[in-house]
Amino acid sequence: MKKALILIAIACATTMCTPTANKEEKVNDEPAKQEEAVQLEVVGEFKTRPGNVAASNDGRVFSTMHPLDKDNNQLVEVKANNEIVPFPNADYQKNGGPAADEKLDTPLGVRVDENNILWVIDMGQNLGKTRLFGFDIATQQEVFRLDFPKEVAPAGSFVQDLAVDEVNGWVYLADIADAGILAVNMKTQTVRRFGNEILAAEDIDMIIDEKVIYFGGVPARVAVNPITLSSDRNSLFFGAMNGTKWYTVPANLFRDNAADSLIAASITVAGDKPISDGVATDAAGNHYFTNLQEDGLDILGTDGVLKPLIRDPKIIWADNVDVKGGYAYFTVNQLHTAPTFTGAEDQGKPPYFIYKIKL
Repeated sequence: MKKALILIAIACATTMCTPTANKEEKVNDEPAKQEEAVQLEVVGEFKTRPGNVAASNDGRVFSTMHPLDKDNNQLVEVKANNEIVPFPNADYQKNGGPAADEKLDTPLGVRVDENNILWVIDMGQNLGKTRLFGFDIATQQEVFRLDFPKEVAPAGSFVQDLAVDEVNGWVYLADIADAGILAVNMKTQTVRRFGNEILAAEDIDMIIDEKVIYFGGVPARVAVNPITLSSDRNSLFFGAMNGTKWYTVPANLFRDNAADSLIAASITVAGDKPISDGVATDAAGNHYFTNLQEDGLDILGTDGVLKPLIRDPKIIWADNVDVKGGYAYFTVNQLHTAPTFTGAEDQGKPPYFIYKIKL
């Protein structure tokens, strides 16, 4: 896994540049109206780092355990009173054992679709292959699995964020190792890769607590990462973690198997974004970003203005965000303190959290 993560860092890195002069330049100075009233509610508390969180419309909460930390479970459900149980069951968890085809390996991205299917992308950093799973959360049964061909997701890929179109039967995923968008046709169980320079990281530093964040020994330059869909599933949105632009492209181009050149020519800027690890889009068309540099979440409204939604010193690296039932759920895992970033010992200070805020 260490070798794969180094390859990821090399793939995502460019040369060091001067830190941005003012990390608030891309955010409107006027706070969102909700900010003063927003309060953190603890959903789950962990001794090791949670990865990504996904909620269902009826309030069930699921989370991966982050591959950059060690936990016996790879996928869990967080229940009342901080009861954390393996999902869909204990048999899918490695429990400290070696990678195996019948077990989850290094899953990260998760989403619950409108049909109550929990979609999980397993990067397979130890197993050596990327897999996409679908679990019915009512029956806890596996209802979908696709092993990605190596020509689309070779060993060392880091396919980690996903957006699900349950209407047309597609899943879109972001690979930060070899910057690309992967599009899965659920019906035919096939996957294609789209690559373009617009998916690469911008040459800007990530600065947290006035320090440049390194990844794999070099200043972090993480490519396409947050990815989401409009509620009608017709617009795909994406951006680099180390990026300040939020892009959009018609999703039907992927469904129609359009040429890469046509897809690239159809990409437009949808707005600004912070340096962010996760995003969610609500039914009204608002985009909710984690803001890694400013301990919070931002909202890009339908008016095209990017504003703070919440700022709180407890939000130390909000890894991803999911919007369901009038709440925004997000993990806080201090990821930049993990050895892959620090190049030394783990500097994280448990506990780590899943929070939610009322929208």
